[in-house]
Amino acid sequence: MRLRPYQFKLKQDVYAIWNENPRANVLVRSATGSGKTVVFADIIHEHQGASVAIAHRQELVSQISLALARNGVQHRIIGPSKVRQMCIKLHMLEIGRNYIDPGARCAVAGIDTLIRMNPNDPWLHQVTLGVQDEAHHMLRDNKWGKGAVMFPNARWLGVTATPMRADGKGLGRSADGIMDNLVLAPSMRDLIGMGYLTDYRIYAPPSDIDLTDVPVTASGDFSPNPLRKAVHRSHITGDIVEHYLRLAPGKLGVTFAVDVESATQIAAAFNAAGVPAAVVHAETPDDQRAAIIRRFRDRQLRQLVNVDLFGEGFDLPAIEVVSFGRPTQSFPLFAQQFGRSCRIMLSEEWMQNWDSYSDEQRLAAIASSGKTRALIIDHVGNVFRHGLPDAPQIESLERRDKRSRSNVIIPVRTCPKCAASYQRVEIRCPYCLHVPEPQGRSAPDQVDGDLMELTPEVLERMRGAIDAPMAFPAFAGPEIVAGIRGHWYQKKAAQEKLREMMSLWCGYQTQATSGEDLRKAQKKFYLTFGVDVMSAQALARKDAEALTEKIRASI
Repeated sequence: MRLRPYQFKLKQDVYAIWNENPRANVLVRSATGSGKTVVFADIIHEHQGASVAIAHRQELVSQISLALARNGVQHRIIGPSKVRQMCIKLHMLEIGRNYIDPGARCAVAGIDTLIRMNPNDPWLHQVTLGVQDEAHHMLRDNKWGKGAVMFPNARWLGVTATPMRADGKGLGRSADGIMDNLVLAPSMRDLIGMGYLTDYRIYAPPSDIDLTDVPVTASGDFSPNPLRKAVHRSHITGDIVEHYLRLAPGKLGVTFAVDVESATQIAAAFNAAGVPAAVVHAETPDDQRAAIIRRFRDRQLRQLVNVDLFGEGFDLPAIEVVSFGRPTQSFPLFAQQFGRSCRIMLSEEWMQNWDSYSDEQRLAAIASSGKTRALIIDHVGNVFRHGLPDAPQIESLERRDKRSRSNVIIPVRTCPKCAASYQRVEIRCPYCLHVPEPQGRSAPDQVDGDLMELTPEVLERMRGAIDAPMAFPAFAGPEIVAGIRGHWYQKKAAQEKLREMMSLWCGYQTQATSGEDLRKAQKKFYLTFGVDVMSAQALARKDAEALTEKIRASI
């Protein structure tokens, strides 16, 4: 298969690391819908020795198997016979030939079957390349790590859209994982700008769900049983159907439900409202699940209501709308589920030459297609909890406090006029142009750091705190004067460094000089760092130095 330009560069970046250190384990961060499977299938195709690609669900195993078949790679399946038969069926339907060979040196393995293999099997020692799909699962002390140890001569390539974990554990060798290097592919926002993913619009209608008493477990997500009870006490089921009919009637949608009982109720409500819907979950029989998905692709079904099934790696390119009915405290899960809807939906004729077009041509084609943008309907506050999934992130293989985030959470507001959600840095709703009324004008925190919304009196007080001259108490002796002077110059030096860093940060945010762009930059600074741009310039030395380092880390 021919790689897209950004996919080819990603592959070359991985090879560059291996050229310097042939045994390095490399983790690739590449956005949902970017074609990670295509890239590592190509790497496996070019590999000269034995190899293995590992996944943790049968759907992912079959998708990897099909990607290898498209590259003409003979491979075995390490998994139940029903998974092997499903892979063979997929090969015959799409390619007209079966690429499954029980004696092949390349394998696609389900992790649960793999770790039950005889550790003395000679093939395990022959493998020199291991690929881990959804590699954010891979820690030294879990089953994915135990699977990696079974291949003593292999270097590893891990791929994931979300390298951070909800429990804060790090994927690097110096933390809790086995990875040595991190390679960053274009971000979700980059791919939207290049025309390889669709943009999105979020609606977050009011909800009566109360998560106050739902604890967060050691894994970093809500405790399952209390979460289910909270969802069942709410009116989410009716809200999901009502807002789908109002915002996205007739579109192909996936709804994420908290459990099978809730999913069944939601699907029943959809069907009662004339929207053909079906429930799919981990216990749905394979044949039935495959038939349901085929009906969905053929638009015979308009809603798939699922329970933790279509979050990671599942390829459903026809999705036009995602409805959140399952709250999550895990940003990786939120981002994965969100990303299900952002694949472009165009004819095969268009897609055959997609890479030959310019970014502008691709964006124009999407704008004139049947899916101009993805729709996200969030009934459980996930977008308010996590911010936007394409916000800038600080990527790392190291541990982090599970209460912190690797990307800055810019608060989101819902427009009272059109119900669309957008970041609070915006001066007006970007969809209907409604300008929200500020809650108050007496302090920056009441207007999101927007200095143009403050009263003249407040602005005057703030200006008076900046570059205040040295002041000496009456009858101060030489030692006291010298001490005050020293502290004043230290503060001044710290403030100068802070202002330089603030100017650099602002330059990254916008190249424009219009008043509205400057206002948005001011608001974003406040929402990112918790202090408005004028108050920042009046901070004490230690606070100024701390803010300087915080800004530096974010650039």
